[in-house]
Amino acid sequence: MKMSTKGQYALEIVVDLALHSSPGSLESLNHIAKRRHLSEKYLERIVRALKQHGILESVRGAYGGYCLAKPPEELSVKEVLNAVEGELAPVQCLTCKSDCGISCDLCPTRETWGNMWETITDAVGNIMISDILTREKELEL
Repeated sequence: MKMSTKGQYALEIVVDLALHSSPGSLESLNHIAKRRHLSEKYLERIVRALKQHGILESVRGAYGGYCLAKPPEELSVKEVLNAVEGELAPVQCLTCKSDCGISCDLCPTRETWGNMWETITDAVGNIMISDILTREKELEL
């Protein structure tokens, strides 16, 4: 399974905000884009989805910007990715009706796909944004 740039950039945005903002000190999307070398225009769409899912908060105006809606210790990678990618299922038939021509009850590979999905979901559900911050600080040393 390959993650789209939306998922990659969403994680970049959240980590950047965890490092550079707080409810009392908001960060602009322009600064995030420059620090991470990403397109500000593209980030606007991603930020909208993150706000809709309660991951980010924003304030409009001259002193406005963005911050995380909850502490990095309480925010998982899974929440971030699901906000912009939807379910992380490796095949469509695990989340909705599929027209592959094989009955789900008779599909020899469905259980394998389901096991993969469970493994992926468990892994990203157990990685918190604070874990990424710890790793980033280790790399700076």
